[in-house]
Amino acid sequence: MKNILLIQTGGTIAMSAQGDGVELNPDAWSDTLVERVPQLGDLAQIQTMPLFFEDSSDLNHTHWIKLAECIFEHYDEFDGFVVLHGTDTMAYTTSALSYALQNLSKPVIFTGSQVPLSSIRSDARRNLINSIEMATSNLQEVAICFNDHVYRGNRATKLSIGDFDAFGSPNLDPLATIGLEIKSRYLTRLITDPFSIKADYSNELLVLTVFPSLSINHLMNLDVSKLRAIIVRSFGSGNIPTKGEYSLLKFLQRCTDEGVIVAVVSQADFDAVNLGKYSAGRAVANAGAISAGDMTLEAALTKMMWLMAQYEDKAIIEAEFQKNLAGELTV
Repeated sequence: MKNILLIQTGGTIAMSAQGDGVELNPDAWSDTLVERVPQLGDLAQIQTMPLFFEDSSDLNHTHWIKLAECIFEHYDEFDGFVVLHGTDTMAYTTSALSYALQNLSKPVIFTGSQVPLSSIRSDARRNLINSIEMATSNLQEVAICFNDHVYRGNRATKLSIGDFDAFGSPNLDPLATIGLEIKSRYLTRLITDPFSIKADYSNELLVLTVFPSLSINHLMNLDVSKLRAIIVRSFGSGNIPTKGEYSLLKFLQRCTDEGVIVAVVSQADFDAVNLGKYSAGRAVANAGAISAGDMTLEAALTKMMWLMAQYEDKAIIEAEFQKNLAGELTV
């Protein structure tokens, strides 16, 4: 029987109902998890670790580093890892860890729930059982297991607030679907280099969501001297306003002239940014922006944060950003 480390970070799965809402309750269940879901003991030998206990909306890059270091410290002791995590920022954390965990040859499965484990109609039990079973598999990457689907962590995004089917992977089929049988679609790789971590991130960036009538005056008054990158959430395949008083080209050109990286993702979930498709996109490219392809916002943002912590040179960061580093990008 395989050994699995179950790492607790908080989230709805660890909450309990109080009054009109739900609140984090660190003493509610962590020590008696196998008693609450006894089927888990039939799947693996499980050791639990309360790493931290937070609503996922309060997590940041310091927590990503703690998680990476925890997995690295215990990597040789366990066959797989399950991380209990809130759904709101789960896709950010899984994306961030996909870059930090180098030469990963064991499954790192994130899961959580839409309803606390303590509630009678919770989805937590099924998600836990599925995740522990996937952690005993030969999967070699960071993944999200939720509602009978397993998604690559840096391809997933949260799509629903209220449905049990909370996550999706718009531009990549699920790695596995779980029914009467587990149908896997992933391939194993021969990994000869030793497992290591590069868990550093820079937050010298911001995300700009383009919308009709966005004032260029607000943007031109922005002090970009403290920034190294801007992620632009464009329309469609990479389009932004380019005419008249609402043209954003002047701002983008100012950013690139001052050495700020401008990377373009789409507000649409499916398909890829193509800056050569329309005249507006070509103008964006001519201003010095680069395409994020079909990366999710979570994957692009955390990738940029990770790259800026690894490299100082703007040209290197831009080149690496446009490469597929951990399965996050279709090339």
